[in-house]
Amino acid sequence: MTHSDIDPATREALEAAAFRRLVAHLRDRPDVQNIDLMNLGGFCRNCLSRWYAEAAAERGIALDKEAAREIVYGMPYAEWKALHQTEASREQQAAFAESFARNVGGAR
Repeated sequence: MTHSDIDPATREALEAAAFRRLVAHLRDRPDVQNIDLMNLGGFCRNCLSRWYAEAAAERGIALDKEAAREIVYGMPYAEWKALHQTEASREQQAAFAESFARNVGGAR
């Protein structure tokens, strides 16, 4: 079976399941910092929450940034930061500036 053999409803269900698993995995790995995700992969938890809010908006659903972040983080963002976020090194910050410009730009 190939991707094109899967009906659209099933494909969407599979994509949603994969997204839920990714979010669950990230919740289980608070040791993995957003800056590391961004520097290596060009996206982070905040990107996922922004994409979620944008998808909601496309469907006429008003979902603010904090609500979308809580969906991804599993708790209020400020709480997650207080519990898990560590200070970034100068090297991480420099790599982040480059990655952010390349992957996000002014979209945040």
